[in-house]
Amino acid sequence: MVRLKLSAMMFLQYFIWGAWYVTLVTYLSQTLRFSDSQIGWAYATTAIAAMISPFFMGLVADRYFASEKVLAGLHLVGGFLLYWVSGLDYFSHLFPVLLIYTLFYMPTLALTNSLSFHHMESPEREFPRVRVLGTIGWIAAGLLVGRLHLEATAVPLQIAAGASVLMGLYCLLLPHTPPRGGGQPFSLRGLLGLDALSLMRERSFAIFVAGSFLLCIPLQFYYTFTNLFLNEIGVSQAASKMTLGQGSEILFMLAMPFFLTRVGLKGTLLIGMAAWVARYLLFSWGDGSEHLWMLLGGILLHGICYDFFFVAGQVYVDRKAPIRVRAAAQGFIALVTLGLGMFVGARVSGLVVQHYSYLDGAGAVQHHWGEVWLVPAVAAAVVLVLFAFFFRPGRVEANEASGSG
Repeated sequence: MVRLKLSAMMFLQYFIWGAWYVTLVTYLSQTLRFSDSQIGWAYATTAIAAMISPFFMGLVADRYFASEKVLAGLHLVGGFLLYWVSGLDYFSHLFPVLLIYTLFYMPTLALTNSLSFHHMESPEREFPRVRVLGTIGWIAAGLLVGRLHLEATAVPLQIAAGASVLMGLYCLLLPHTPPRGGGQPFSLRGLLGLDALSLMRERSFAIFVAGSFLLCIPLQFYYTFTNLFLNEIGVSQAASKMTLGQGSEILFMLAMPFFLTRVGLKGTLLIGMAAWVARYLLFSWGDGSEHLWMLLGGILLHGICYDFFFVAGQVYVDRKAPIRVRAAAQGFIALVTLGLGMFVGARVSGLVVQHYSYLDGAGAVQHHWGEVWLVPAVAAAVVLVLFAFFFRPGRVEANEASGSG
């Protein structure tokens, strides 16, 4: 019964995010006529929140209140904020409210994970079976929005708002989960994962951190602008087709232990990075008709892109860090990638896409997408080459790697 409750929690958690995040770019561009730079700022809100949320987690959620009650409050307020965003037309109004919403949402990602771990006897075996419902929730949201042709409207924000309120009420039914950090001394270094900075003295770990940060810059091109790209070139039900990426994520998550065993950690990481290069080249060369298969192929590469670099990277960090700083090391990597890397990527992608924009005969904004996608392709290729030459991870035991996924 507990596992069923946790699975439903994960489904709703990622249904909310998937409902608005993927298609927001199309709504902001085609309906509200925001500039590409402004869209980049809008997508930077999640990165800003990812940098700030550890303070909330450490100061409030982990110390004073039960996790299920904190989750309920965050999602109930979040539902109100998202509905508010859906009615705003000006960037100067929408951006601050969206930022406040992400400050409420991003801490719930860590909270749902920690709540799940608290009620599991064997998290390494049980958690993947629960967490996969989150990916299914993201897929369900994309299929719903795509099939109903809602991508250029504010309705996805309203759907997410309703789901957030539902999630808030549902959280009150979750098993009681007391705060984890009550009575522990406050540590800013611990909140930000800075206790893991000693690992940066080792060259391989420092190169991994730098490579992860740099790769997040071209990565954000995909997360921010793919839906607008597909809609602008006439691909039908773009949001639905983008869920193919989450389907492949499930498949390659299951296949990752095999690759870690056969080609090793560095080989797996390089395959993931090479997939980013291939994806952006396919996007650059494809179109919405004769070469649609290229676009679908690029989307299907999402499983390799994400799992083989980011999940395999978490395995590397878990095995590289001593037990006493292991949690801090994972927090530090999250700060560098989901926070700093995604923020820089959102800003850079917005400026690049705006640089390649133009007005068509009807006065509508269009883009030279072939040139746009070559920028992250080249950037990812440069990181790939540098990583291949300089990263020396040492040996990660296959049985250890597969056990931590």
